Amino acid sequence: MNTNSEDQYAEIPPLDNSETGNKGNSHCMPDLSIIIPMYNEEDNIPLLFSRLFPILNGISEKWELICINDGSTDKTLDLLRKEQEKHHRIVIVNLARNFGQHAAVMAGFSQASGKWIITMDADLQNPPEEIPKILEQFSKGHDLVSTIRQARQDSWFRKTASRITNRLVTRISGISLGDFGCMLRGYSREIVQSILNNPEYRTFIPALATFFARNPVEIEVKHEERAAGQSKYSLLKLLSLQLDLMTGFSMWPLRILFFVGSIIAVMGLASALAILLMRLYYGPEWAVQGVFTLFAGLFFLVGCQFFALGLLGEYIGRIFQAVRKRPPFILDWVRKDSC
Repeated sequence: MNTNSEDQYAEIPPLDNSETGNKGNSHCMPDLSIIIPMYNEEDNIPLLFSRLFPILNGISEKWELICINDGSTDKTLDLLRKEQEKHHRIVIVNLARNFGQHAAVMAGFSQASGKWIITMDADLQNPPEEIPKILEQFSKGHDLVSTIRQARQDSWFRKTASRITNRLVTRISGISLGDFGCMLRGYSREIVQSILNNPEYRTFIPALATFFARNPVEIEVKHEERAAGQSKYSLLKLLSLQLDLMTGFSMWPLRILFFVGSIIAVMGLASALAILLMRLYYGPEWAVQGVFTLFAGLFFLVGCQFFALGLLGEYIGRIFQAVRKRPPFILDWVRKDSC
């Protein structure tokens, strides 16, 4: 294992195959696995690798880089093949089509062999130079290293929406994470194996990992502007991701419906009694003047019913997906050099 004279890089503890469950020649087993899902990242790959490889080579001689091509339609796969010809430590995982970032990460988990696994984006918003910070936490005994982006280089709308969502999800799910959206995270082999042993069709990996972690920690990392291209997460995808997080890790949305429904029912009963008393006191002429109020209340209740049905449908749909047991991703092929 290499060590830097200036202690710039953290040293990775040696791999113990008896603990990780890996079999085969220990010389072939990497200490560190880097997982990077990629979707149309042809403009970012050259710069990413030029910054990433020096960092990894300064950390250890035993590492692997797992690149998941998540159904890219540009030259991403061609560039990965060319890079693999020059760097035998690159593993290419090609998915049959685009399954989304979290499914691609799960595919990377299924191919990772390292004792320590780190995930990151390909757009260089997660600087590779921050990887040693995660490894330093591993050396201190932490099995899950979550990160909080500092001085985020995103739009005001995205940062504000992220803060609101983080607070809301924390209160609803009870999962305390300072930044749910940062992709740069570190996982021990035990946590990754637990995630793979308990597959879920749609899940939020950082939140699921906290369920299996014994000694998690959060650290601050730098955040940079996207090197090239545009974010693959549209507003609808971001909303869908947050819905996955809330409905996948909490029953509170259903409980809120129960409480809100109970309150509305009590208010409706009280309003009905009040209208009946007013009609008896003022006569039938008064009731005609309250028609619009009644319609307003009716529309409000109908809207609440549709909202409740939609939320129930989301949970039932997830049950349906789980019962079918369809895989979250389909591997087309995996290409790696033999040790």
